[in-house]
Amino acid sequence: MIICKTKSEIQGALAKRRQAGETIAAVPTMGALHEGHLSLIDVANEISDQVVATIFVNPLQFGANEDFGTYPRTVESDLELLKARGCNFAFTPDRNDLFPADFSTKISVAGVGEDHCALSRPQFFDGVATIVTKLLMILSPDVAVFGEKDYQQLAVIKRLVRDLDIATEIVGAPTVRESDGLAMSSRNQYLSVEERNVAPALYKALTAAAEKLHSADHNWSEIRDASIEQLLGAGFSSVDYLHFVDAFSLAHIEKVDRPGRLLAAAWIGKTRLIDNVPVEAA
Repeated sequence: MIICKTKSEIQGALAKRRQAGETIAAVPTMGALHEGHLSLIDVANEISDQVVATIFVNPLQFGANEDFGTYPRTVESDLELLKARGCNFAFTPDRNDLFPADFSTKISVAGVGEDHCALSRPQFFDGVATIVTKLLMILSPDVAVFGEKDYQQLAVIKRLVRDLDIATEIVGAPTVRESDGLAMSSRNQYLSVEERNVAPALYKALTAAAEKLHSADHNWSEIRDASIEQLLGAGFSSVDYLHFVDAFSLAHIEKVDRPGRLLAAAWIGKTRLIDNVPVEAA
């Protein structure tokens, strides 16, 4: 695996593969890799000749009181995991290489980027959209792979690529879960033993709510309220939101008359967890 730390290094290395007629897939990450990230490498390997993973903790997507300073940084072990999984290139840029002191541009995606997680993290999706746009322009991959665990993020990225005519196909890969259903996340390591035992209740509540939505007499408001009470009773300290949305536009819906998605964010102590499940059309 070739490790590149600057834009010029990675662009030069990928240009040689492109000139050889090979296809390139990108897997952007913030490091602290787990099996969920590595499953994206597997998907990328299946659909392309060369895979480039990026490791960069993006400051633009963290708010003033969020965990940018404490976000886990495990670059050396991350690189070993990528190499073992068959990744061909790793791009580990310095912050100043991507965002010089006079950097002043922001990418903002209306609609899909304005609700749900954006309600409590208003800066998040602008930060995501900006860094992803930069990475796609630097790497020029044929395809980029993102996990469905961050479903709203995936929707934002698909929209910006469409709207800006970026010549990269965006592929969403299924959420990878622990044996008890908890979605794999770098932030899971923040959980205490007791909190970790509570955390799978989020997925259980979502799957139960999805099943109830298919009942003939379902009432979404009642299902939502009962699900929130279920989470609070299980040990979650608060629920940011639990929304039933159109799977593509992320607009709020109440009936199972099209492909839908249940999106949720909830807190256990100081850790915010997100998850989602599909709701198939009746």
